[in-house]
Amino acid sequence: MIRKGVLAVTVAAVALAAPTARGQSGQPENEDSRFTFHRADDGYLRLDGRSGQVSSCTRRPVGWTCEMVPDERVVLEAEIMRLQGDNAALKKVLIARKLALPSGIRPDLPLAKNEEPRLWLPGRAEFQQAMAFVDKVWRRVVAMVAGAQKDLMRT
Repeated sequence: MIRKGVLAVTVAAVALAAPTARGQSGQPENEDSRFTFHRADDGYLRLDGRSGQVSSCTRRPVGWTCEMVPDERVVLEAEIMRLQGDNAALKKVLIARKLALPSGIRPDLPLAKNEEPRLWLPGRAEFQQAMAFVDKVWRRVVAMVAGAQKDLMRT
């Protein structure tokens, strides 16, 4: 099962690169070139060139059946985040012990301190301007309702 998962991730990576290569070739895409098949233990893995979806296709007594392979992107991204955290922790330990980092590895930049969000409140003049606007709109709505009532009474 792990072998299928690794193969599915590899096939998905190829799928992401495929649209750019196809776009550079200048050949129009047709339905025949949409899917790519890769031999697997019990059948084939089918890669959809448009959506990137990977399906496992197996031979059945009635014909071929393709079932979508579960997307493991969330698991992959979680593992990447874990490894990045481990890497940052190892860098901190090396720096704290005053040991040199391997060549080509730079220390992480300290995170900039984010300022506390400030609540902005309008000044007295801005508040008065907003209230005057609301008052004007309210008076206009009341006048429109009164006019509509008069028109209904006439008919």
